[in-house]
Amino acid sequence: MAQSPSCSIAKRSFRSNIFASFCTCKLLQLIPPCATMSVEMRAKKAEEVNERLRELGYRLTPQRQLIIAALQGSDDHISAEEINAQVHAKYPHVNISTVYRTLELLKGLGLVTETDMGEDRVRYHFADKGHHHHLICESCGATIEAEESLFLPLKSTLLEQYGFQANISHLAVFGRCPKCQG
Repeated sequence: MAQSPSCSIAKRSFRSNIFASFCTCKLLQLIPPCATMSVEMRAKKAEEVNERLRELGYRLTPQRQLIIAALQGSDDHISAEEINAQVHAKYPHVNISTVYRTLELLKGLGLVTETDMGEDRVRYHFADKGHHHHLICESCGATIEAEESLFLPLKSTLLEQYGFQANISHLAVFGRCPKCQG
């Protein structure tokens, strides 16, 4: 099997042999590609996350690799349910609880951010995709990305007046867009 020189072989056989001799780039091919990142770039990012998990002593199970690949394959924020659907299509033995546990692990390690963007579910993306914020219209559901600099005065005020060190790396603010205010 031809493999990318940057990939490490994940020789696993868990309930099925579909993971036998898969390298990271092969796992990434199972997930639909995102429009802004090449397969090589996605493989590199997934390998960085995998290496970080190895350094911290976590096992790199095929399930975790597929979840990481689904996160990396998304151009936008993605819900646990959407990740589960992508992973489940290729490996039906993965349970939604595995997806949630993996997301919590990645979030706890600072590799993934979690944002409640309404819709009664949270969404995730890799933390290194940058700090950004969302203005979400409660009427039409439109989402406008807002610069982090808008929220820096709030962060300073919270620290000065309340002694509270706020994490404003990823916020969702709900209200009404200009179109729906009329």
